[in-house]
Amino acid sequence: MSSASTNPYPSSSETRQHSLADQNDSSVHWHDKPAIRQITLRATFIGLIIGTLVLISNFQFGLQTGWVSMMSLPSALLACAFFKQVWPRIFLNDSPITDVETVYVQSMAVAVGTGPLAYGFVGVIPAMEKFMTFKESGNTREQGTPFTFNQLFIWSMALAFFGIFFAIPLRKQVIIKEKLPFPSGTATAILIAVLNGSQVLQEVSKAELMEIRNRRLNQCPEVLRPDEDEPVETHELLTQSTLAEGYDSTVNDSDANDEEESSYKQNIAILLKTFFPSAIYTILSYFIPILHAIPIFGNYLSKAYLWNFQPSPAYIGQGIIMGLPTVSYMMFGCILGWAILAPIARHAGWVPPDADVQDWDNGVQGWIVWCSLSVMVADSVVGFLVITIKSTIKFLLRDDKTIFLNKVWDDSFESMLLEEESAIKNCHSALCRREDLIRLASSEDDNEVDSKFLVKYTTVVSGIIVSSIMCLVFLIYLFGIDIIPVYAMVSALVISVFLSILAVRALGETDLNPVSGIGKLSQLIFALIIPRDHLGSVLINLVAGGVAEAGSQQAGDLMQDLKTGHLLGASPRAQFVAQLIGASWSVILSSFMYICYNKIYDLPNEQIRIPTAVVWIDCARLVTGHGLPTRSMECALLLGSIFAVLSLLKNCYRDNEIAAKWLIWVPSGVAVGVGIYNAPSFTIARFLGGTISHIWLGRHKGEMNAKTKMIVFSSGLVLGEGVCSIFNMIFTSMNVPHL
Repeated sequence: MSSASTNPYPSSSETRQHSLADQNDSSVHWHDKPAIRQITLRATFIGLIIGTLVLISNFQFGLQTGWVSMMSLPSALLACAFFKQVWPRIFLNDSPITDVETVYVQSMAVAVGTGPLAYGFVGVIPAMEKFMTFKESGNTREQGTPFTFNQLFIWSMALAFFGIFFAIPLRKQVIIKEKLPFPSGTATAILIAVLNGSQVLQEVSKAELMEIRNRRLNQCPEVLRPDEDEPVETHELLTQSTLAEGYDSTVNDSDANDEEESSYKQNIAILLKTFFPSAIYTILSYFIPILHAIPIFGNYLSKAYLWNFQPSPAYIGQGIIMGLPTVSYMMFGCILGWAILAPIARHAGWVPPDADVQDWDNGVQGWIVWCSLSVMVADSVVGFLVITIKSTIKFLLRDDKTIFLNKVWDDSFESMLLEEESAIKNCHSALCRREDLIRLASSEDDNEVDSKFLVKYTTVVSGIIVSSIMCLVFLIYLFGIDIIPVYAMVSALVISVFLSILAVRALGETDLNPVSGIGKLSQLIFALIIPRDHLGSVLINLVAGGVAEAGSQQAGDLMQDLKTGHLLGASPRAQFVAQLIGASWSVILSSFMYICYNKIYDLPNEQIRIPTAVVWIDCARLVTGHGLPTRSMECALLLGSIFAVLSLLKNCYRDNEIAAKWLIWVPSGVAVGVGIYNAPSFTIARFLGGTISHIWLGRHKGEMNAKTKMIVFSSGLVLGEGVCSIFNMIFTSMNVPHL
């Protein structure tokens, strides 16, 4: 660490003369940080281990409800914990981990952990395997015939890489030029900076940068004393601000290090305190099965409409992460589906009165899923159209399009800058003491790393060509060229490119990657390409949707990781390598885990209902002209029309400050649809988590580390139950009796 009276950033020439140990120090200039070694054996090893834990967790919850998490923050936290506590005891003289090496670990962990969704193991694959009929498959697969490991491996390899190569060319536009916020990526960068005592970049306009600098000079001139003859640089340091989560400013370096260590220990303690109770609940739930569905609303509602309560720490944790607005929309969908539509369908005789509620073909669960599908598709289509039209019109109406793209960031950063100014006013004494966490830079400058640390365009182009050919060849080999024509797969890849751009922009602006809606949208588009009477049209539709979902998931994940790396000065090429290695390992592990779940639990069952698979197969049947259950068409059209209008309002007035106050009360169609098709027990637990999150943030308003602690808290709950679900799998395979 550097004191306030010295320049914490040596020149580039001085930095390049440092040894590796010196480069690990937080004083390394942002432009020189990509040169620090990041692709290391130790980082690769721990990245794969953490990613494996996240993947196991995501498989459990993905198959149950269709929800998976990137787990960026806990992955970074676990990486720091390992290298601070375990690694030094094994290798005493090894160098400490750096912030950019942590970025590499976190990027790899995310690439591994999101495999279940990216490769369709929570939706597309079980839809083909469990629900697609022999005729719908083009007379190639008997319904219920399981995929072999080799088939799953070939399928995953077909989808594993093209999304990564598609995303690389988008980095320059969305991160360097437009500077989209990517909230979770930014939060992860801040956490890594806090845990490693390093700096994180924040980009503002040149005028705002000068204004903040002048204010700082007036308030505490001893911090910066530039030579009068020197021109003012556009790169300056800002002391602790609202972005420096977890920090209290201190007078000297040793105290600062103590603060960093204290913040790290607090986060680790929170993670462990929530991980172990969640793990204990998971194991207890195996021996006491009633914990999965407590009939607190009475036996009739439990049996007839699945109204139960599941005190799952993981789903409560998911609700905390999602936030109250999202889980409220889901709760609205749950009430609409399971308390209104389901009883109406049963009492009106639209479903057989003696049908099991969990019967996807004849029960009320199978009936209301069509309403869910209509709501999600309407919301996705309208949102896609509005965003596309608005972006195109704004771009075409600008004379100087380059200047427009470079200034898009200013409006989105305005509110954050106001918080920055507030922090300066409220923390005058703190500003004069610490200057090494936030680094302000002019957004008008090209804040880009040296070209030698970027992925070469020859690599990108050749990668796109090779990965696309792999996708075509493997899918045709898997299903046959008579069923999967070449033009169909070429069309799927082209559609995937455009939908990946939509996913990246949505994630960058809203922190939500709408892969489920994108999958349905691709199914609708593909229905116009493949004739309904084509042999195996349902199978082709599922495959096309899987390709689009894979590309969107991977492109979004990588771009968010690249945002984290950009703010910390990591090498984009190193993150690209991390994504490739992580995806390769995820292909193998995801295929293996699906085989395990399928053999041990005989999917679907009461605990693992794979509802997302039903949504996939029903959407494919809908767009290819198959019949719907009695009166479900009328209900689906009515709800779809309503939510199309609501989606139009939300997307048209999203940027209006006056409308934003009431738009929060307009439900999101995707969230409502998820609430309809998921059993009430999952939604109730998530709603409870969202309520806890709202109360916590309300009571700790103004405490800038409150949200980070809350995310770490909820991540421990999710990881504890998800990882320890492997023990329940072992108990089930060994036929261990319940209590």
